[in-house]
Amino acid sequence: MELSFLGRTLIIFGAVLVILGIILSFAPKIPFLGKLPGDIRIEKEGFRFYFPIVTCIVISIILSLILSIIFWILQRK
Repeated sequence: MELSFLGRTLIIFGAVLVILGIILSFAPKIPFLGKLPGDIRIEKEGFRFYFPIVTCIVISIILSLILSIIFWILQRK
């Protein structure tokens, strides 16, 4: 394994972590995140259950697209 490949990989992982950190720091300010139609919310007296299934699916699709684009760019080099 070449050191230049390892260096590029570490830079990409670092950039992904920085972007993820920025997204997570602004996530509470995104109004629709966690409140999409289809998210399961059950509230009764003394009991609260919340499962954001649709939000998880949307985030998964977005991350899959981003990673596919990144890997496609890396393969072309």
